[in-house]
Amino acid sequence: MENERFRVDVTSQDAKPRHFVFVLLREFSLLSFSCAFETLRLANRLCARELYTWRIVCEDGGPVRCSAGTEFISDGGLDELGRDDTVLLCGGLDIAQATSRKLVNWLRREARRGVRLGGLCTAAHTLARAGLLDGRRATIHWENHDSFAEEFDEVTLTKSVYVVDGPRYTTAGGTSSIDLMLRLIADDHGEELASAVADQMIYSSIRTDQDSQRLSVPTRIGVRHPKLSQVIQIMEAHIEDPISPAILARDVGMSTRQLERLFRRYLSRSPKRYYMELRLQKARNLLMQTDMSVINVALACGFASPSHFSKCYRSHYATTPYRERGAHGAGPVPG
Repeated sequence: MENERFRVDVTSQDAKPRHFVFVLLREFSLLSFSCAFETLRLANRLCARELYTWRIVCEDGGPVRCSAGTEFISDGGLDELGRDDTVLLCGGLDIAQATSRKLVNWLRREARRGVRLGGLCTAAHTLARAGLLDGRRATIHWENHDSFAEEFDEVTLTKSVYVVDGPRYTTAGGTSSIDLMLRLIADDHGEELASAVADQMIYSSIRTDQDSQRLSVPTRIGVRHPKLSQVIQIMEAHIEDPISPAILARDVGMSTRQLERLFRRYLSRSPKRYYMELRLQKARNLLMQTDMSVINVALACGFASPSHFSKCYRSHYATTPYRERGAHGAGPVPG
């Protein structure tokens, strides 16, 4: 352990520690929170002093349950913060329901006072709901990407692991909290300390804001055929206005029959069927995570009529879009 060297290399002993306020939202992701928290703790341990301090709060100041079912005791509620504080909202499941009017108003007030604000995992939704990401770049967990893009078109949504845009931080969830915190540690105290913290965590590949949160198409589908990967990327980029198999084949320089054979060989389905599954998957995300009408969901996923959408949805998921919406109860932010 090289604590002595780090005591010399970091900022002066008289420097004030940087203070973080972790706001745990209902059903928050324990992984995202613990990754951020532990990264700061290890930075302090390596330097044998407090580079960082923190406080854990929640909306009502009482215990709060994470998505894994464990309850955490908070240090208090949504009090006024110091102007040099950094707030990290910890989101998880049902983020729209966890984003209350009280929380939104508190965030807006603290933003006006100059507090730096970040959202881990799905908490970018909360920042966007408060209007604090307007005109900025942001990221969110890939599962929430479609619903976020539909609801907050004033935000430039990326697929990055994390995004730092001025005083706003967002992450894609999971271990991306580590990458963000290592970036902040490097900015505060240098790359050497950030690398040493990563070593302590057995975190061998530090990602940057240029890295994508999802695996590449070939890795994700287990196929490395370049033209098949290219077609799937085109499909994913054109959900609202689907492209015919004939045009897809032409765009990658093959015949429609060759494209059919390629999909049958590697994915055991036709291009048309695979494309339909992509569209229905997006539709299900929108139904479960937004309050968009079923008609608007259908249009956003390339279906010309609600009846055709309902028929395709029922065939694939064994339920109707209306029943899906009722079962998950997506709705507006509670007051």
